[in-house]
Amino acid sequence: MVGGYIVLNRPWAFVQWLEKAEIEEDYILMAEPDHVIMKPIPNLATDEFPAAFPFFYITPKQHEEVLRKFFPKAKGPIINIDPIGNSPVIIKKSDLKKIAPTWKNVSMQMKDDPEADKVFGWVLEMYGYAVASALHGVQHILRKDFMIQPPWDTELGDKFIIHYTYGCDYSLKGKLTYGQIGEWRFDKRSFTRGAPPRNLPLPPPGVPESVVTLVKMVNEATANIPTWREGD
Repeated sequence: MVGGYIVLNRPWAFVQWLEKAEIEEDYILMAEPDHVIMKPIPNLATDEFPAAFPFFYITPKQHEEVLRKFFPKAKGPIINIDPIGNSPVIIKKSDLKKIAPTWKNVSMQMKDDPEADKVFGWVLEMYGYAVASALHGVQHILRKDFMIQPPWDTELGDKFIIHYTYGCDYSLKGKLTYGQIGEWRFDKRSFTRGAPPRNLPLPPPGVPESVVTLVKMVNEATANIPTWREGD
C-alpha cells in the first residue's frame, strides 16, 4: 500500500501470482469481489485482443496532458489508451505477464506524481492498467455487454456480470433517491465492518430488475454457505 491507496496491492498481487503460481490456463478472467456473475462467461477475448468493459469515467483524451507523463507521444496517439480498468477483463496469460509489472510500476509512478494523484483519485490504478496495456501495444475489445452497474443500468439484458459498486437507495414507492439514504437500500459500504445478514429484504415494488436480481443473488449465495455468519 502506497500513501494509503490500498488498490495498489492489486497489480502487485498479480505480479507475484504470475511469477509464483502454476497456471495451466491460457486465458485469465480478472474480476472483483463486487462482481456477481449471472451466467457462464464465454471467452470474449481472441488470440490477438483481450476483452474489457469500457467505463464512462475513464477518459484518456480528456486527461492527455497528465497521461503524456506516462505515455509519451512516441508511443502513439492518446486514443491507444483504452477507457478501461483491469476488471472485468479476459486476457491471455502471456499478455498479462508482460503487462502486470508495468501496470504496477506505472500505478506507483502516478501515485507519486501529485498532479496525477489528484486528477485520477480512486481510479488511478485503473488508468495504470490502461496505460500499461497501451505501452505494450495491447488494445482491448470493448464489451459493453460484459456487465451492468445498478442502479443506473436497470435491465439485465444479455449481460454477464452485475457490478454493485454504486449504492441503491429507493423510497418505499420504488423511486430512486440516489445521494440520499433511501427507505430501502443496498450499499456494500453498509457492510465494511462485516458480512451482511442472510435474507436481506427485497426491494419494494417498482424497483428495476437489475437491483432485485442483485439482492436475490446475494441472498441465494448466503443461504448456500453453511458457515455464513453476519458480521464475520
